[in-house]
Amino acid sequence: MVEQICRASTFSRNGFATLSTDDLQLLLICFFLNPNYFHIMEPLFLLFETISSTAAVSFSLRLDVPVNGRRLGKAQAVGHEVHFTCDPGYTLGGPETRVCQENLTWSGQGAVCRDVNECASSPCLNGGSCSDEVNQFSCTCAKGWTGASCQNAAPSCDAAHTRPLRCTQVQGTTHCTCEPGYTISGRDSSTCTDIDECEVFHNGQAGRICHHACINTPGGYRCVCPAGYELTRDGRSCKDMDECAIRQNNCTREQVCVNTYGGFQCVRVECPRMRNATYVKTAPMRCERNPCPVDNKACPLAPNSFSYHFLSVVSNLSAPRVMFRVSAMRPMGDALRFSLLGGKLARRHFTVQRSDRQTGQLMLVTPLAGPVTMEAEMEMTELERRVVLGRYITRVTVFVSQYDF
Repeated sequence: MVEQICRASTFSRNGFATLSTDDLQLLLICFFLNPNYFHIMEPLFLLFETISSTAAVSFSLRLDVPVNGRRLGKAQAVGHEVHFTCDPGYTLGGPETRVCQENLTWSGQGAVCRDVNECASSPCLNGGSCSDEVNQFSCTCAKGWTGASCQNAAPSCDAAHTRPLRCTQVQGTTHCTCEPGYTISGRDSSTCTDIDECEVFHNGQAGRICHHACINTPGGYRCVCPAGYELTRDGRSCKDMDECAIRQNNCTREQVCVNTYGGFQCVRVECPRMRNATYVKTAPMRCERNPCPVDNKACPLAPNSFSYHFLSVVSNLSAPRVMFRVSAMRPMGDALRFSLLGGKLARRHFTVQRSDRQTGQLMLVTPLAGPVTMEAEMEMTELERRVVLGRYITRVTVFVSQYDF
């Protein structure tokens, strides 16, 4: 029947109007699901209101796939969901899921895949300029630097980078060698030229020759670290400097120094201000609720305490991973409930799980690319026969480094 209706190109408006409800429903199905028939079925535009009011059709309007993305789910019946993902190098703007509604429209706004700015993390070192490309970036290095991320000093052509051959005669045969760090070169193999270890061993099987940046020197190389790091004894790796421990920070007495990878943060904990409750600081990182007035019924519903904790992690830390644990030392009720507070951004990277009856743990579920500062709030609720006895908020601030070391 569908094929007959969709092929009927000679129906008049009256002809369509005399079709049964079932025929109109099939025509509407053809209209929505067979775009090749649009030029055949122009009379349907005149009868759209009639069809919509007489045919209980469960099909929604066509839904475009975002450019540089994909749509998951082919069903278009009322109540069905479709999901959107983006190609590598793109991030999704708009809802991840849309639902076919009873009025034959889709919930939410259209999804868009936007190009990820790979230059946002400043990958080009030593004054290089970054050009964002699809799923990658390219660096234009400043004078004197080279490499994919401008991490290597450009080799110079001065006399320090060349050496004469060292030749010996053995049984009438000449054997020539170079000093360590040099290789025989030149048209007549008469010169020893410096080996650029930074370029040759940048991404070897044994890993990078330097943890961060490499500078080629005549006959060798040396590794350097970014600000806030120091070179370890192996001469290759970078170790974070604890500016808080060695007192190389500018935090005031009212602030707490928090060491981060490559730097430090000066933080000051302020107790929250709430409409129906007041709080007092009982420790540098803890605020507790003052006793509630007898006539204030909303005050007991406010959290009993707020605790503040600060974590420092490297960029792109592997996940899943336990970041923080909260336990009840002396539970008063018969049950404990742990939950994650906050918006979509926190829930995109964190979740809360129970590790045992009295402990909940904050889990990192998606790696965090730095530099960035993230906040997550855990709530522990004590209950007695499903009645709330107390609420305790733990706010965890995570400082993510620019580097992965």
